[in-house]
Amino acid sequence: MMPNLRPHFTLAGLSHGARAALPAFPGFIMFSMAFGTAASQKGLSLAEAFGLSAFVYAGASQMVGLEIWQKVWSPTTILTIMTVTAVVNARMILLGATLHPWLKDEPKLRTALNLFLITDSGWLINTRYYSEGGRDVGILLGSGLALWAVWLIATFAGFFAGALVPEPTRFGLDLVMPIFFGAMLVPLWKGPKPALPWLVAGAVSLAFHTLVPGYLFILAGAVAGVIAGMLIE
Repeated sequence: MMPNLRPHFTLAGLSHGARAALPAFPGFIMFSMAFGTAASQKGLSLAEAFGLSAFVYAGASQMVGLEIWQKVWSPTTILTIMTVTAVVNARMILLGATLHPWLKDEPKLRTALNLFLITDSGWLINTRYYSEGGRDVGILLGSGLALWAVWLIATFAGFFAGALVPEPTRFGLDLVMPIFFGAMLVPLWKGPKPALPWLVAGAVSLAFHTLVPGYLFILAGAVAGVIAGMLIE
């Protein structure tokens, strides 16, 4: 019997997708617990931390958002966190575009849910499945729901773990975010030449952070890194 190469949705695909996401669980758990811990130390309430994980659901943006988080909000700080989040998450536009052949005939509500749940790890799992001839959209949704649930549970656990430590600097917990982002670069290393945009982005960010008040250094570093990458290529 020939496999069904047209996109389709099955309930069996949901459970298959959840199982396919298992290899990504350890990374999700560690990252989300780190966020929960950092949110607790930053002074966020459990509802605020849990809400960020549930509705923003973007690890890097959540971490960066903590750096900008204020007790009292103003239009300027709201605009700042919106801009930074948009810049950090801009890659999701490209990831979502690659799913168009798979989702183009799906109901709009299910498509919106799939796009909300997409992550770097989920995208890798599912694009591999698609490239091997799989077309069951249930696997995309099942893996996305499983990873989202793990993210929420680990945020909850991380928040209470952080609340148990009254002096985070004493144990080096204030270094959770910079260490995590540094560790994220390790698997991306492809040699000195592809890493040059990292160096440019870091140097420009540092210069802007030193000379210009506020969080413009994040946007400046991102733009500089993109331009450097384009010139190198």
